[in-house]
Amino acid sequence: MIQNEPMIRRADMVRCALCHDAPCDTACPKLQPSRLLRSIWFDNEQGAVSGLPADNPCTGCPGMCEESCVRSGEVKIRDLIARLYSQVKPAAETRMPADEKRLQCDLCGVPLENPFLLSSSVVASNYDMCARAFEAGWAGVCYKTICSMDIHEASPRFSAITGEGGCLIGFKNIEQLSDHSVKENMEIFRRLKADYPSKFILASIMGQNEEEWGELAGLCEENGADAVELNFSCPNMAEGGLGSDIGQIPELVERFTAAARKGCHIPVLAKLTPNVDRMSPAAEAAVRGGADGISAINTIKSVTNVNMHTYVSSPAVRGISAVGGYSGNAVKPVALRFIAELAQNEALKGRHLSAMGGVETWKDALEFLLLGGSSIQVTTAVMQYGYRIVEDLKSGLNLYLTEKGFEGVKDVIGLGLDSLSATTDVLERDTVLFPKFLREKCIGCGRCVVSCMDGGHQALHLDENRRPVLNGKRCVGCHLCVLVCPQHAIVPARKRISRKRNQTG
Repeated sequence: MIQNEPMIRRADMVRCALCHDAPCDTACPKLQPSRLLRSIWFDNEQGAVSGLPADNPCTGCPGMCEESCVRSGEVKIRDLIARLYSQVKPAAETRMPADEKRLQCDLCGVPLENPFLLSSSVVASNYDMCARAFEAGWAGVCYKTICSMDIHEASPRFSAITGEGGCLIGFKNIEQLSDHSVKENMEIFRRLKADYPSKFILASIMGQNEEEWGELAGLCEENGADAVELNFSCPNMAEGGLGSDIGQIPELVERFTAAARKGCHIPVLAKLTPNVDRMSPAAEAAVRGGADGISAINTIKSVTNVNMHTYVSSPAVRGISAVGGYSGNAVKPVALRFIAELAQNEALKGRHLSAMGGVETWKDALEFLLLGGSSIQVTTAVMQYGYRIVEDLKSGLNLYLTEKGFEGVKDVIGLGLDSLSATTDVLERDTVLFPKFLREKCIGCGRCVVSCMDGGHQALHLDENRRPVLNGKRCVGCHLCVLVCPQHAIVPARKRISRKRNQTG
């Protein structure tokens, strides 16, 4: 079974809090329920069943795990595990690989244990955090941006758009750069490299002039960094001429890249801003300046949560807010678009693309790989769920590569590019792909009818049994009904119909 649409969805366990040191684990003598629940949450249900005992130990169990839950009685743990046994396990045709060799890759020729790195942010900002990330299984870190400026952060500095169950859909920050001195950060690099020699250290830096860009790059190399990432994209800098102000001006990108390139001999990546129409001009400028690769995307300038009483947006600092950087799963479509643009640019062929922007699951990561990314960076999902998510990132991707017969990560890089056009004028428009209704799953809610009537082409109505009926002469195959059905009871049909035939019946 190639992992595709999940048999068990997040909505089925939305009340699970994904606890730290979960009480359900302590209560269960035979399984680690929290690990199974996390795998379901992160679209890795097939990975979850790989280590299950042959017989379900929950059969006949009084449910101590559910009683001990911090939301006692609200998470149907035994039912979820039973569904793993009855629905997922019988369809699992491939065993989890015994090792992670397929995940091995590289960043500009430097070996990586797997493609997953922490991106430059608070999640990789001191020795202890990086060490715990390495122990959890991350291949490397992009350390929080090093600078010579005196950094003082605002409080609070985060806000979010939340979805069902309180999970973060989008995340805003007004955080700046590392508040450790350059000297302190260099000591951290030396310790990390001494204690974790096989792990990758990507040092994010920001200089205030050409001399400083070169000096910081050289210092990072001397103290153990495997590569440097040039922060041309932070949207939160208090001073003009820094961060995303640079990334919007190709001439500055080229000049400062050249300065950093001159200052070190290790690989140089330019991290670019999405706050532009096209990223290619800045990326091409970075390559002209000597960059070995591009990192993208940084956060998107945003405003969130305007308070209807105080009229101040979030986060509010003593009654004042500011435009900040938006991240999280909500920005993934934007990030994918930019990665595809860079990967399809002939002037950038052969350059490493370190991709990021909304990665939570292995499927998110795979999408970036398919559109040209060669390594994956993650921040917001770690801020919400912790370093532990790397377990499902790795096992989900490893199992996918095995099932598909790929030898390694490099085999999938760019496979989705040939079918992607920058414009819609190449699309075939002479046929219609009707929706198909799965009657056994339909509950007769009529959501499809409401959406089709008020947002589509008035091609649906409910019959006397509250089941949707399609008017083929009106249906244009837009698939709005497929997207809004809460039961996932509407899917695309297998056969296309000519538009002319559809109109004539």
